[in-house]
Formats: sequence, C-alpha cells, structure tokens
Amino acid sequence: MDIADNNNNVPSVLGRQTKWEDLFFYQKADVIYQLSFVFCDRFIHLYKDRTRDQVIQAARSCKQNIVEGLADGVTSSEMQLKLLNVARASLKELREDFEDYLKSRHREFYVAGEERYDVMLDYCSRHNKLKDYEPFFQTWSDEQMCNYALTLCHMIDRMMMSFLKRLEREFVTEGGIKERMHKARTGYRQQQDARLKQLEAELPVMRKELDEARAAAEKWKAAYEDLKQRALKAYYKQQEEIKRLKNLLGEEGL
Repeated sequence: MDIADNNNNVPSVLGRQTKWEDLFFYQKADVIYQLSFVFCDRFIHLYKDRTRDQVIQAARSCKQNIVEGLADGVTSSEMQLKLLNVARASLKELREDFEDYLKSRHREFYVAGEERYDVMLDYCSRHNKLKDYEPFFQTWSDEQMCNYALTLCHMIDRMMMSFLKRLEREFVTEGGIKERMHKARTGYRQQQDARLKQLEAELPVMRKELDEARAAAEKWKAAYEDLKQRALKAYYKQQEEIKRLKNLLGEEGL
C-alpha cells in the first residue's frame, strides 16, 4: 500500500459548507428583504424620509450577512458566529423601524387572540419562500405589511438563535479551524508513523523471503546445469550412434 493511500483518513481541516438556500431562516430573510423593498417603494417617500434607506439596508444586511457568515464558516467558526450575530442585529434594527412606522402613523399592531393575528401567524409558520408572499405585496396595506414583517422578524430571530446554539455546541465539541488543523496534522503524522513501523516490521520478513528465493534459485540453477550437461552428453552420444549405424549400413551395401 502506498503511503499516500492513508491520506483519505486524515480529518478534514475545512468545516462543513451549509447550503443557506435550504435554511428556513434564510428563505424568510429573503422574503423580508423583498417585502421591505416593496413596502418602501409603496409607502415611504423617496426623498423626504431617511427611513426608506435604513429599512432596505437593514433588510439587506440581514440576508447578506447570513450568506457571508455561512460561507465563511468553512474556514472560520469565529467569523461565522460574528456575521450571523450581525445579521441578527440588522434584523432587530429592521423590526424597530417597522414598529416605529406603525406607531408614528397610528396603525395597529396585530395581537394574540385576534383572528387576523392567528391567520397571519399560521401563514408565516407554514410558508418560507418568496413565491408564497410576493403575490400579496401590491395588495396588502401598509399596516398588513408591517405586521407580517414583524412576525417574520421574530420567527427569523428565533430560528437563528437555535442555529447559533447548535454552532456553539459544535465549536465546543469540535473546535475551530486551528483545532481542526492541529487534529489533521497530528492525525497525518500518526498515520505516517504507524505506516513506517509497519514497513520496518515487514522488512525482515521480506529479506528472509528474498534470501530463500535466492537459495532456491541457486539450487535450481545447479540442477539446470546438471540437466543441461546430461542432455548434451545424451545428444552427442545419440549423434555418434547415428553416425556409426550409417557407416555400418554403408559397408553392408557394398
């Protein structure tokens, strides 16, 4: 076996790549970004209210930091945790902006116990993708959009907290990239040391087998030479006998 064959068993240095597109909190973050953009386009004046840019930037920051954090998690658990917490901070800022909008415009907050609240909560719990919300973006009132946005913000935050706790457990049990690098390097050295000891242990056996093969070869060589000489002797004797018989037959013919 070649030494390089053992490298497949060396622990991986890079972390697992998470497909953020499959995570529900990312899907909802994409919804909240698109909803925020349409909300600002419909209800917040382009030039007179700075809230417009703040809302869009906060929504975008949440979504983009989720993507960047999960991508960076391949090489840095610390950076992953940091960026995901930045995403949560942006989400809280966005939630504050929607709450301020409802308060300043004297719109209503949907509260538990109301039918409209229960319908909204049920819908947001069961739907994660943009295609489930986008058809309503041009028909919902500003009050509806704010309340749905707030509900999505709360759900995203809870999901991200659960995900972050899982990452923290993995970090405690598996370590970050420095620990994985040390583990991989140590594992590689241990494998090479074990392979070296195996080869050294096999060497005397192979040397013995080689000596036995050489001895057998010498034995067969001697036997071959003996057989060769006997065969040649028999051949020449046969030649002499043929010659003698030809001479004898020739004399009788005369």
